[in-house]
Amino acid sequence: MLDIRSIPDGVKWKLATQCAARLPAMYELSFSPVVGEKYDKLEQQIWVKLSKFAFDIARSLQLPVNNAQNLADSMRIVMQILFGPDYKGEVMDVGEDGAVIIVKHCPFVSEATAIGASPDRAFKRCLAFNLSTQKELNKNYRSRYVRALCMGDRQCEIKVDRDPEYVKEQDQKKQA
Repeated sequence: MLDIRSIPDGVKWKLATQCAARLPAMYELSFSPVVGEKYDKLEQQIWVKLSKFAFDIARSLQLPVNNAQNLADSMRIVMQILFGPDYKGEVMDVGEDGAVIIVKHCPFVSEATAIGASPDRAFKRCLAFNLSTQKELNKNYRSRYVRALCMGDRQCEIKVDRDPEYVKEQDQKKQA
């Protein structure tokens, strides 16, 4: 008789995350026609709440978030933990205190496509999650999307750098 322990952990992780990555598109296909225009706003709140869990993961693993490079690396690690082995990303240093998270493969895009949902709807989810997670991890930074897989680009590029408001505050403190 087949036992769950006989299935390699990598296969179980891949299948579980494929299922989890399909759920948002399945919920959208089922509930959006019924809920209407409120659906996007409600769904985004779920992803914002998930960012609190992402923060808890980063804190429990003691991931560093003290500069743009560390913050971007920590976000990439948390996203891979949450979104599984099909999430493929890397981080590039940019400038003095900047970094770019490059996502080459996103399970939310591939799984939405697999069930016939529009992958561009994943952008609102991702935007809500990533911007909220970044602020949870370090409010003195900001993140901006330069490119997005789900919008037809060949990869996602999320730029992380110091928030200009934080820089302005620091300059005012120095002058005082």
